Formats: sequence, C-alpha cells, structure tokens
Amino acid sequence: MKKFLFISSLILIILMGLVGCSSEESESGSQGDKLQVVTTYSILYDIVQNVGGDQVEVHSMVPIGANPHEFDPLPSDVEKTTDADAVFYNGLNLEGGNSWFEKLLETTGKAGEDAPVFRLSEGVEVKYLTSEGKENESDPHAWLDVRNGIIYAENARDALKQVDPEHADIYDENAAAYIAQLEELHQQAVDRFSEIPKEERYLVTSEGAFKYFSAAYDFDAGYIWEINSENQGTPSQVSSIVDLIREKDVSVLFLETSIDPRSMETVSNETGVPIFGKVFTDSIGKSGEDGDTYIKMMEWNIDMIYNGVTSK
Repeated sequence: MKKFLFISSLILIILMGLVGCSSEESESGSQGDKLQVVTTYSILYDIVQNVGGDQVEVHSMVPIGANPHEFDPLPSDVEKTTDADAVFYNGLNLEGGNSWFEKLLETTGKAGEDAPVFRLSEGVEVKYLTSEGKENESDPHAWLDVRNGIIYAENARDALKQVDPEHADIYDENAAAYIAQLEELHQQAVDRFSEIPKEERYLVTSEGAFKYFSAAYDFDAGYIWEINSENQGTPSQVSSIVDLIREKDVSVLFLETSIDPRSMETVSNETGVPIFGKVFTDSIGKSGEDGDTYIKMMEWNIDMIYNGVTSK
C-alpha cells in the first residue's frame, strides 16, 4: 500500500502539472457536457448507466470479470476519480473492507463528508458472514436479490439528481423505466422457483455469495469458502462441502464466472456431482457476451439455476 500511495502521489503531481492540457481538453469539448461518474465495479457501472442514460459518462474501475474484493487502482482510476462529479461504491465489505477504496478517496481528495461519494447499498437489509471470526462483517452481495438491485437504482437516481439537479426529470424517467424491468424480473424469478419443491432448492457454489439470492427465492445455499477475500479451496473447506453435498443429496454444482474452477472441479470429482454451468456473482459479462448487463446476468442466473436444479 505504501507503494500505491507513493505512486498515487506522483500521479497527482503530474496531473497538477498538466492542468493546462486538461483545460484545453475541456474547452475543446472532448468530455462534452456529460456528468463524469466513477463506479468501483461493473455491476454498479451498468445500474448507474441505465439511470443516468445520455447524461453520464461512466468509468468502472474493476475490470469486467475481475475480483472487486481485492483491487489495486490504476493511474487512470486515480485520474478519473480525482476529476469525477460523482463516485459510486457498494460498501458492505465489498471493496476490500473498503481499504483500497478509502485510500483512493483520500489520495484523490474525495474523502470529505461533502464529497460526491455515494454507497449504492444504502437501505439494504444487511446479511452477515457466518465464518468464525467474521460474524460482524457484512456480506456484500446484496445485488443478487433483484429487489436490492431496485434499491441500488433508486439510490443512483437520488444521487445523480443531487449532483445534477438540472436533469432531475430525466433521471426520474430513466429510473422509473429501469425499475419497472427489475420488478418484473424479480416476480418472474419468484414464479419460476416456486415450481420447484422446497427440498430440491439447494444451491452450491464456490463462494458463499448467494445469501441474499437464497433468502429472496427460498433456496438453501452451500459453498466451499464464504467470501473471496479469505482462504479459498483449503482441504478443510473442500471436505466440509463434500460432506454437505452427500448429506443433502445435491444433484448439481455451479461455478462462478469470476472464480478459478479448480476447487469446484475437485469437489465434483470427489462427489461425482457434475458442474451444471456458470453463474454470475461479482461481475457482469463482457460486452456482447452472455450476461453483459445487470438484468441479463440475473436472467442468466435465474435460467441456469432453474434448469440445473430441475435437470435430475
């Protein structure tokens, strides 16, 4: 981290020396009149983009498919955060316990109480980790309950209106249309999963990211490790989930798109239970591929889990 702060300080000095160039870019209209927005990762990027529409230019720091729990900001992230009109983050223990993110805010002058920095999970009913020693830590994966995605969209709307009141009507209109889609998607999930007998609704993944999803759609969840920031795929973790799979007679396993497959492959080999398919957790898909928006990734997850659980 000392290295990161040192590099960040140098970057800021360089940026201060390039004020003239930045002014020329602004005068030439290269940025246009769009609100400059930074999000910590791709799911927030997509939600804010849908609410902001043509009024915003959004930059996601964590690349698509990467792990947002632990991240080292790039020089471009420092620059964009420094210049941002609004910064959005998830909170709830996602951004490395907020360590890298808090240091980034300090470095870029966005750490003050009046800074335009917004936690999109504000108002979510928080679920907590259960691993020994982590009982007081929040589980960050609230967006996997589509109803929480609606809360995120509402918070994005309110934040954008606060930063850019001139276009409040546009943000209201965009948010209303987007939230209507999310409400419909949530109800579709409830209806589909209600067709599955309760005793068959068991979801096993590598990371324990599906607490919110399971509560929303009445599943039980198992996992190899609870959160990506802890030790992953240790012998004791593998042994525990193997025992659980046998006890619950689980018929299929699921692998997250942003997770190394080797631990789940080991579990599959030891139990003889197949990996049915991949699900999205910490990232949307790459542009033009499956799950490349928040709505599409949740549609994919709903279809994949429904088809997997009912496949036996």
